[in-house]
Amino acid sequence: MKNISFCFQFHAPYRLKRYRFFEIGQDHYYYDDMQTEEHISWLVETSYMPLCQTLKEMIQFSHGKFHCALSVSGIMLEMFQQFAPEMIDVLKELAQTKCVEFVCTPYAYSLASEYNGHEFENQLRQHAAQIEELFGQKPSTVWNTELLYSDETGDRLLQLGYKTVMTEGAKHILSWKSPNYVYNSAVSPKLRLLLRNTALSDELSFHFSDPNWKNFPMDAEKYASQLNGLPAEEQLVNIWVGAETFGVRQSADTGIFAFLKALPFYCLEREIGFVTPAEAVKKAAVNDAIPVPYPLTWTGEAKDLSAYNGNDLQQEAIQKLYQVAERVNLCSDKRLKRDWLILQDVNHLRYMNHADAAGSPYESAYDAFTNYMNVLSDFLQLVDEQYPTTIENEELNELLTTINNQEKEIATLEEEVKKLRKRKAAKE
Repeated sequence: MKNISFCFQFHAPYRLKRYRFFEIGQDHYYYDDMQTEEHISWLVETSYMPLCQTLKEMIQFSHGKFHCALSVSGIMLEMFQQFAPEMIDVLKELAQTKCVEFVCTPYAYSLASEYNGHEFENQLRQHAAQIEELFGQKPSTVWNTELLYSDETGDRLLQLGYKTVMTEGAKHILSWKSPNYVYNSAVSPKLRLLLRNTALSDELSFHFSDPNWKNFPMDAEKYASQLNGLPAEEQLVNIWVGAETFGVRQSADTGIFAFLKALPFYCLEREIGFVTPAEAVKKAAVNDAIPVPYPLTWTGEAKDLSAYNGNDLQQEAIQKLYQVAERVNLCSDKRLKRDWLILQDVNHLRYMNHADAAGSPYESAYDAFTNYMNVLSDFLQLVDEQYPTTIENEELNELLTTINNQEKEIATLEEEVKKLRKRKAAKE
């Protein structure tokens, strides 16, 4: 039986306020709360809430046969709690259906997996704990930032206990192969790789309402027939899109919500089922190993990191940001740690892209760079006040090792406490 694995990705950044050079050392609050709230409220009203309500109806009308996954960053969940608590309620309702899998992503939607492994692990743990607290699920699947993946990252994820990772079905890693199978990592064979079907996903995101597109006008019956027409041996189709596809990129008047709502009927009629990523790897056998020696993302034609680190502005920002990672991890200042998370958001780097600064509120890449570096300069001064650069690296590493060991010990003890509580509850 052919199955579709849908995943909808939710993330938006905190907006930085216009931060001038003369404010460095004077003003330590970096955010435009009004602009952030307006943007989040608009996204919720235009896209996120209608999408979640549609997913609820799809589950209800299919009698629980429609399954899907959601990738909601930790920062996004924070903003929902702050600006749109009704989103937390609807996400909890989706979790209670048992038809929705919440996948794990770096809490800050950052590039930490490429630039600081310890920070990457911390953000995954933080997000996993947040998902478990809010939705009662312990994630086993990872959606790294912008579907970022490489063999090195896969090995790290397996060591952390994750069984499945989602990434892009790019032509340069697949060659003649199809993305419509379960693969495993060439370096860590126990790790399962799920690959996005780029063509079918982008058909919704970018071509749904394009009158020049070969399949225009698209409707649910035609899309289901297209899925059904794939080779019989290709049993898994991964359709993953940004949540803003529904309502923003494709406005409601294009019929995109009605299309989505009708899709389960036409798919089930053709004996096409729906699975979450975790369910997909249980149902389908591994087809082959896929080597990914260099970082892969779902962005741009090259499907690499060049949209985020491809120019001198971006590289300087990244270098300055991550050079203080160890010092931030040592400090106990909660506000500083929160700023550290928000400043890692991949969107701040994307805004510095000269050719493709998607969603940028700035007039130019230089404008984005200047504003970000002014903020970062003040942040770095605050970090230096806590742990001056005069501290020797050897001393710093010893402190960091001690803290890392304490964190691992605490995590182990917390797991033991959970197990004991479950045993106690079972006896009662």
